[in-house]
Amino acid sequence: MMPADKIAKLVGHLKTPEDCEQVAVNVEAKEPAFAIAARRKAVELKAATHHAVSEAEQQALQAVYAYERVLTLERGKKTRATRTWQTITKLGIVEAVESIVKKPTETAGYQALVKMGMQDMLFEAVVLRHPDVFSPEAVAQSKQRIDELTAADPGKA
Repeated sequence: MMPADKIAKLVGHLKTPEDCEQVAVNVEAKEPAFAIAARRKAVELKAATHHAVSEAEQQALQAVYAYERVLTLERGKKTRATRTWQTITKLGIVEAVESIVKKPTETAGYQALVKMGMQDMLFEAVVLRHPDVFSPEAVAQSKQRIDELTAADPGKA
């Protein structure tokens, strides 16, 4: 197993999402941690193309791309988060996240990311990392949902 610092250094050299995915495919069998890091880098690179104006926006965009990655894996073909992108286009990224996390039930994106062990990419996690950007209602709903996730499976937090 490759040390974390070596993985970080190698992933740091990747410049395109396509390069990241190719590396992930090549190393997945022998170095799964490296493959995960490469795919996370791909998500970061895709989100960076949107020129977000804040860290909260950047992380929210990363969450969308992470969700798309999960959908692609589940369906075996490239899949876009069409309804999420429509909401972002209509409302803007912060307002879209706000409306999504305030829904009374978990979204398909929430469930898919939890299933794949990517809780840090949840919109709720973004809201809790940047509570000053979102409404108190969105923060409270996000905290409740993350607390429920943690209570159901302490290893998922």
